[in-house]
Amino acid sequence: MTRTEYPWLLPSAMADPQEPDPRGETSTGRRRRTVRDWIVDTCAFVLAALFGLIAAEASDQYNTSEMVVLADQLLGAAACCALWVRRRWPVGLALVLTVATVLTPVAGGAMLVAVFSLAVHRLFRPVALVGLVALVGSVVQPLVRPDPTVNYWVSMIAGVVLLLLAIGWGMLARARRQLVVALRERALRAETEAELRAEQAQRLAREAIAREMHDVLAHRLTLLSVHAGALEFRPDAPPAEVARAAGVIRDSAHDALQDLREIIGVLRAPGEGDHGDRPQPTLATLEALVAESREAGMKVTLDNRITDTASVPAIVGRTVYRIAQEGLTNARKHAPGAEVTVAVGGGPGDGVTVAVDNPAPVDDAGAVPGSGQGLIGLTERASLAGGSLEHGATGDGGFHVRAWLPWAA
Repeated sequence: MTRTEYPWLLPSAMADPQEPDPRGETSTGRRRRTVRDWIVDTCAFVLAALFGLIAAEASDQYNTSEMVVLADQLLGAAACCALWVRRRWPVGLALVLTVATVLTPVAGGAMLVAVFSLAVHRLFRPVALVGLVALVGSVVQPLVRPDPTVNYWVSMIAGVVLLLLAIGWGMLARARRQLVVALRERALRAETEAELRAEQAQRLAREAIAREMHDVLAHRLTLLSVHAGALEFRPDAPPAEVARAAGVIRDSAHDALQDLREIIGVLRAPGEGDHGDRPQPTLATLEALVAESREAGMKVTLDNRITDTASVPAIVGRTVYRIAQEGLTNARKHAPGAEVTVAVGGGPGDGVTVAVDNPAPVDDAGAVPGSGQGLIGLTERASLAGGSLEHGATGDGGFHVRAWLPWAA
């Protein structure tokens, strides 16, 4: 028999890799004893020594040979001392002590401690092997070293019962340890998953706020750009028009700062919902958005065929508003002077469609380059609302944005 044929006989292979030691490491391999290990080993040695002293006293009463008594005492002392190496050679030590117990009853206490420790710290297969050998030894021992004062069957049954108690107690302790380890791992896993969920929720909230900031501030800043450009290209404009443009710039800058404060306030208020106390746009506020764009000098045609705007779901109305807002912002930046058409229609069961179209720009000189992030954000908004969005250039050089959003019947 070689070690490669029976690798589970190796001391390192006998350890349970799933059971961590008190220091948090696996029980495979050698490690230094902790204070708890010293206390446990000392208690095990003392218990085995007490059991050995009782057996030695009984053996001294019915053995007349002093050499036999001395040999029993020496073997018992050696068996108790051998328990200090049970952590390194658990299976080998348990087998040796099982054989020694057959020859001398004084080593019985050390054998029970070794078997108990083996059942606590090792897998079932080596425990079953050693337990089978120990059961055979419990049957043979009363024959090899009979006790004249006790019947054979009584001695044999007592030895078997003690052995089974040691093995059962050890396996019960092992099962309890494994349960504690499993509960600890489950709690750690649950805590880790909770942290991941919290991080994911925080990331999603930040992405939503970033999209909100883009949609709101881009609209305001393009208004500033339009009126500032008008002042730049018409320095000889009448004072009334200059004052009106300056007033619009001032109001737009104030509104942009106010929107930015409200969004940052949501970030700073952990107890608020996704949008805090800030009023959100709906389909009913779409006309105000168009009117604001017209005041900035845009030519906008609104075709809203939904008369009962209050019945539109909040998320659908808000998404329609943001799509129209982004479409107007893009038209103002990339197609200045072009007439923009905003069409909204649909109903319960059919869904809501919103389309923003603009022809080719009248003057490319005033166009502002874009990054395309707004359209990506609109696509994500439509997908989150359960709808879809498509966009692209038309054949005449214009641009088309169309979205469909569900509206339950």
